[in-house]
Amino acid sequence: MKASTSKEDMFFSEARELFEEMVNWLSEDSVCGLEHGELENKLLDNGNELLRRLLQGYLNRRSNDEIEGEFLGSDLAKRTHKKRFSRTLATIFGTVTVNRIGYGGRKTTSLNPLDAELNLPESKYSHGIRQRIAVEAARSGFGETREIIKKAMPVEIGKRQVEDLARHSACDFDDFYSEQQAQSKELEETGEIVVISADGKGVVMRTEDLRAETQKRALASNKKLNKRLTKGEKRNSKRMATVASVYTINPFVRTAQQIVNPEEDKENLKRPRPQGKRVWASLVKEPEQVLKEAFDEALHRDPNQQKHFCALVDGNKTQLSLLNKFARQHNLKLTIVLDIIHVIEYLWKAAFAFYENTSKEAEAWVSKRLLLILEGKSSFVAAGMRRSATLRKLTPSERKSVDVCARYLLNNSAYLKYDDYLKAGLPIATGVIEGACRHLIKDRMDITGARWSLEGAEAVLRLRSLYISGDWDEYWRFHLKQEHQRNHSCFYKNGIPLMKRVIQARCSTTAPTVTMAI
Repeated sequence: MKASTSKEDMFFSEARELFEEMVNWLSEDSVCGLEHGELENKLLDNGNELLRRLLQGYLNRRSNDEIEGEFLGSDLAKRTHKKRFSRTLATIFGTVTVNRIGYGGRKTTSLNPLDAELNLPESKYSHGIRQRIAVEAARSGFGETREIIKKAMPVEIGKRQVEDLARHSACDFDDFYSEQQAQSKELEETGEIVVISADGKGVVMRTEDLRAETQKRALASNKKLNKRLTKGEKRNSKRMATVASVYTINPFVRTAQQIVNPEEDKENLKRPRPQGKRVWASLVKEPEQVLKEAFDEALHRDPNQQKHFCALVDGNKTQLSLLNKFARQHNLKLTIVLDIIHVIEYLWKAAFAFYENTSKEAEAWVSKRLLLILEGKSSFVAAGMRRSATLRKLTPSERKSVDVCARYLLNNSAYLKYDDYLKAGLPIATGVIEGACRHLIKDRMDITGARWSLEGAEAVLRLRSLYISGDWDEYWRFHLKQEHQRNHSCFYKNGIPLMKRVIQARCSTTAPTVTMAI
């Protein structure tokens, strides 16, 4: 290989040297007997060092090319004192050193233009490491994430630092979605029905991060045993997260018979899939704020309200009240649908008042009444089961589940018009939000023995939401822009370091104009 003698190549001489060593090592006879696993490990170690040296060489070149000059910060103060500083940067390849010129003055904050051009973070950990930590922390514990980073990269990082970096990586979550909704660009083709759904799921929290009432009960509770709860005792250790989902879907017209006996017409039941699904959850925000965001997201999908808007609920009174409130505020025609799965659960509990838990009669009883409810006859079913309990002379305790089911059907009759919903092709089950509760919270937050801090749990929920919604890559680009604004642009006049503006001006005046024939 012919050695290069250009001035710029001197910055990469150490990288070239290591590369030649690796090639020579692979050419030695002693390597011929090695297994591929040994080769992989050796090349991985040297490969990281090679990439680190390449990065270091590039940073040295940028530092060498830096030209001293005068510029104004956002405070318009003159910084006449110039000095070359160095800082370390822990990267996915290893630690490198960044040398650059610092500009300061009396009672002014020193600024480093090269830091701004490279968009360096405030602390020593690079954005590459931060991104990897955010990815791993979204699916694994902070301790596990630390071990994964340690094995994958030549970097030492503590568990507390992992949690802090993951939390910071999620800080632009709300601004990211606000900017998306503010953009007027046309969305991709979506389904004819816009669906809003919400639910709640508890997360075990540290006592100091519980809501006021729950914290009061937790501090006042006197457990009889140290190792476990006894009958009637509650943990009082959970804080409720509000989970929301918004998506569009095409109509799926069915009959009540097809719902009750799907196997009879399985070939004709080609269920459409949700489109543009976004799910998220929050422990910090109140349910009203989360539902407000859900309406904003739904209207972003169809600002002219030309689609059919539908809300899937489980019968929670607060949730129903908020849905109706926001529908009125937006002058939105919203169809609220009570989740059929919850209705079925109430029917099963009522059936066991009449039959044994394992009897076929109970199954037939539920199927018959489910068919009637799907045909829009929920009030008839409620009256019938109460009458049946009376005729069988069930005691108040024996018929309790029957009365609860009947009351549930009557109180929610306005949201049980399944005959109309099926004709319109609306979804009638909350499978998407139930899945979101499982994937967002249960699969990650219910780690055995975990007791979450409020900030740490909120950050993990945001990171998981971005992944499940398919927005991670776009979010991370947005986050890096925000990092540049926070750490650099805001300190410079017009948001751009002077040296960078000089380079841009020089390029615009000297670069030749090229006309391309297409």
